[in-house]
Amino acid sequence: MRDFGYTDGDNFEFAPRFADGYIERLPMLAQELVQLRPSVILAPASGPAVAAKRATATIPIVSPALADAVHLGLVASVSRPGGNVTGITPYVEGLPAKQMELAREVVPGAARIGVLANLSDPKAPPQLQELEAAGRELGVTVVVADAPTPDDVDRAFRTLADHRIDVMVVLQTSMLLSERQRIASLAATTRLPAIYGYREHVDDGGLISYGVDLRACFRRAAYYVHKILNGVAPGDLPIEFPTRLELVINLKTANALGLTVPPTLLALPDKVIE
Repeated sequence: MRDFGYTDGDNFEFAPRFADGYIERLPMLAQELVQLRPSVILAPASGPAVAAKRATATIPIVSPALADAVHLGLVASVSRPGGNVTGITPYVEGLPAKQMELAREVVPGAARIGVLANLSDPKAPPQLQELEAAGRELGVTVVVADAPTPDDVDRAFRTLADHRIDVMVVLQTSMLLSERQRIASLAATTRLPAIYGYREHVDDGGLISYGVDLRACFRRAAYYVHKILNGVAPGDLPIEFPTRLELVINLKTANALGLTVPPTLLALPDKVIE
């Protein structure tokens, strides 16, 4: 927002609310924000956007991580949203299959691939469907452990460990991202190599990420807020898709797990943590 000339506490003010990964809290928090009559509601992902949309049909809503917006009834189309919701979608078709390929490259011959999921997040089911399809094509067994809330993450890890998976893929969801430090710690304790969609996981100790730059999506959301504050209707702002994917590798984590990252993979990353 500073890039557009705004200063928090001067010409605009944030009024944050946090659900801490518990989606049942979202409707109440959305109602609280609506009662403040803000100029714009920033919903960090689809779940909060759905709650905000149910709470208001008039206050503009911008989401930097908007998934499945048409199916969820948030917008009429990506090119002409038409209502009070718009933003950026971080989901790229084909990305989960590439993450599956990376998992098999990091652990050659992996026959059992785990998926740490959070299926209550609208972004999760399409990712899981792609992973399961890729698994069938590769002839590997896909083991899914769902963690609907932060309280379920430890149990989900035990499920994956009990199934003796070779490597796992962590789905791109808001709650799993917020729990990234605990996930990295559990992956280290159980010695499970993991592939992620967001680099924040790897910055906090995860092994490898391949996906969109989520921080760039949030920065771009400021453009939407700026346009709306200057009179543009959210329904006239098309939903954008990120055009760049990034690969990040944490060699410290690889060494701790006793893994050798293939030289062909080491030649590709946008960032290597050593």
